[in-house]
Amino acid sequence: MDQLTKHRNINLILILVLGLIIVILFIAFNRWAYDDPFISYRYAENLTRGLGFVYNPGVRILSTTTPLFAVILALAGFVSPDLHIVAVGIGIISLALGGFFIFDLARTFHTPIVGWTGILLYPTFPLVVSTLGSETPLYLALCLGSFAFYARKNLLATGILGVLATLTRPDGLLVLGIMGMDYLLRSRKSIPWKPILISSAVLIAWVVFAWVYFGSPIPVTLAAKQQQGSMAISESFFRGLRTVTAGYSSWLYITEAVLAILGVMFAIWKKRLWIGVLIWPVVYFVAYSILGVSRYFWYYAPLIPGFIIAVGLGLTALSELIKAASRRQKSFSAFAPLVPGILLIILFAVNGSNLWQMRKNNDPRFEIYKAAGDWLRENTLPNEQVGSLEIGIIGFFAKRPMVDFAGLIQPDVAEQLRTDTTYEDAALWAVDNYKPEYLVLHDGLFNQLEQKYVEPNCVRVERLKGKRYFYNFDLTIYSCR
Repeated sequence: MDQLTKHRNINLILILVLGLIIVILFIAFNRWAYDDPFISYRYAENLTRGLGFVYNPGVRILSTTTPLFAVILALAGFVSPDLHIVAVGIGIISLALGGFFIFDLARTFHTPIVGWTGILLYPTFPLVVSTLGSETPLYLALCLGSFAFYARKNLLATGILGVLATLTRPDGLLVLGIMGMDYLLRSRKSIPWKPILISSAVLIAWVVFAWVYFGSPIPVTLAAKQQQGSMAISESFFRGLRTVTAGYSSWLYITEAVLAILGVMFAIWKKRLWIGVLIWPVVYFVAYSILGVSRYFWYYAPLIPGFIIAVGLGLTALSELIKAASRRQKSFSAFAPLVPGILLIILFAVNGSNLWQMRKNNDPRFEIYKAAGDWLRENTLPNEQVGSLEIGIIGFFAKRPMVDFAGLIQPDVAEQLRTDTTYEDAALWAVDNYKPEYLVLHDGLFNQLEQKYVEPNCVRVERLKGKRYFYNFDLTIYSCR
């Protein structure tokens, strides 16, 4: 078989595998949902409806950390009104693209086992799949694509994808910084001014627009989540790593962790071209730990591409160890090349099985929050404010001005979140200052709020029984006009 035919066959297998993964993920996770992404959906919907790039119409505050994703959804909104399923679809395709870019990196670095590890394990890793519906899969695909083009020495594509990653999430700047530092340390060529100027122009254009339109290019959610992280009742990003990884303690992930450790050692010893990509999750973790934001599961997804690549490098190291052993033991030589492949297929099969089970654990808040939002849309006036602790799903379906007790929409509410306060303290301050006409409260969660504000000022107008929606709390909607 000549090299060209072999290359075509590999590409055909690649397309078939990624296509199959996309189809299976869409069947299993097309309605996957959690609260936070719906904030961006509402920005997108308001933009499509001509209400501006805002969450609450008439209030220019940047509460989405992902302006590019919101704009993409706004454009998609002209074609499909179901932004949720569009966002999930973009995420699934992005996961496949992320796997492809790992494969492309591996092809450039001549480590094919890493490529197939990326194809099989990255798009099916539960933590990254659990972020479907958000900007995270797209962000990771853009970051990996930037690394892939950098490895191919296409600096213009590197810069453009890196800037698009930054507009999808601001920490994309870390990727550009890593590659920029690598270029300065390892390349003896002149500074590539054309890619730098073009990429910088795109980024500067956004910064100027955001400064004029919002008053700052920095999302207010950053300060809000830093405030949340400082609360005694909260858990910071750094400490939260242990909580998140506790759910990955089965033999499958322990095996992958051992392979990843072996892979990092192998990269340092023999495959140093991978070092820049492997440094990315380390720099990311340090940066988020310094920021002191609160623990949200999707914040840990950018650690996964580096982990998967390290697993692939571990399998590559294992392959080379087996080959070395087979040279001494001739009877083992025929079986030796199959061992890493068999192990990878086993990891993929168990990973897929865990993922199939995960699909049953969709966020139970979605249905009851949607029901609350639908009721508010149908029974309240368009300009009446609604106060709630979580405003993503409820606010998206209610289409009413929201007052957010967690401070993601109103910066002055976030300022009430300190070491010695709770979300209830912020809620008491918010209702006292914003006077929302309606409240959506979890029964028994904010007892002081119910006693001090709700009882003398509000009446119950709707109650949603949690049991009906397989949720642990009942939700009550109060009118406080």
